[in-house]
Amino acid sequence: MPLVDMPLEQLQQYGGINPKPDDFDAYWDRAIAEMRAVDPQLSITPASFQVPFAECYDLYFTGVRGARIYAQYVKPKQAKEPHPAIVQFHGYAGNSGDWTSRLGYAALGFSVLAMDVRGQGGKSEDTGGVKGNTLRGHIIRGADDHPDNLLFRHVFLDAAQLAGIAMELPEVDPKRVAASGASQGGALTLACAALEPRIARLAPVYPFLSDYRRVWEMDLAKDAYEEIRDYFRKFDPTHEREDAFFRQLGYIDVQHLAPRIRGEVLMGVGLMDTITPPSTQFAAYNKITAPKRFVVYPDFGHEWLPGFDEKAMAFFQEML
Repeated sequence: MPLVDMPLEQLQQYGGINPKPDDFDAYWDRAIAEMRAVDPQLSITPASFQVPFAECYDLYFTGVRGARIYAQYVKPKQAKEPHPAIVQFHGYAGNSGDWTSRLGYAALGFSVLAMDVRGQGGKSEDTGGVKGNTLRGHIIRGADDHPDNLLFRHVFLDAAQLAGIAMELPEVDPKRVAASGASQGGALTLACAALEPRIARLAPVYPFLSDYRRVWEMDLAKDAYEEIRDYFRKFDPTHEREDAFFRQLGYIDVQHLAPRIRGEVLMGVGLMDTITPPSTQFAAYNKITAPKRFVVYPDFGHEWLPGFDEKAMAFFQEML
């Protein structure tokens, strides 16, 4: 078959090349402490959309740095309590989408919480406050500032905080909370389960935000990763700070968070993916020490993977 990356046998051995900062673990321990110190000021109000078998709510909470974060919350009416829940995450620059995309799991007896990423296409806000460029992309937001100000640091914490909120809902069994998403949503699924290790199961699909330097060296800093190329062209045209730049991004590289995951993992991978190259996905997957398996689609790229949604649903239904 054609290759856009390494053969599968090599992918399963690949260890990633983006540097991991020496203080990575202390960095995230400090970040988690900041998150836990926040008063979430939780607000849950009935949504305008409703269905006969579930209750739909607009949920808001306060995340780190004072941002109000929005999530759709769907609670099944007839499910036993406490019951399992799923937190869901969307793709880059998108939003949580239509309420109808939550209803399949609600019909099975899951509560579902779907987050809008701060500053992207939904209702969650970005409070800003970073030094340096704010050139479109969120990956490079904070690249020239203190690493505590990287925007994706806050987004990863939002994901973990939402999972913690789900676990505290009286109708939810905190031991049966799962996470899912594709692309950016896949990255947030990994980050969520790493920073909230009580996540029991997770189904990431071609996760984004992994092994940035590999993306660069493959000359694939385009599409979703285009801001990396833009950064160098506009702010470091002779690459004097290249090593420091990729080291800074190492703080928000999900491959380095992956060893913290304790939940069981089912990952979907398209081997023809030129948006989030397979090697970058396996850089994270190979560092997961929890029970795991992947489903490979040899002829598919960064697109819908036929049958994977059903595999993930069956995987999650085992929690029922």
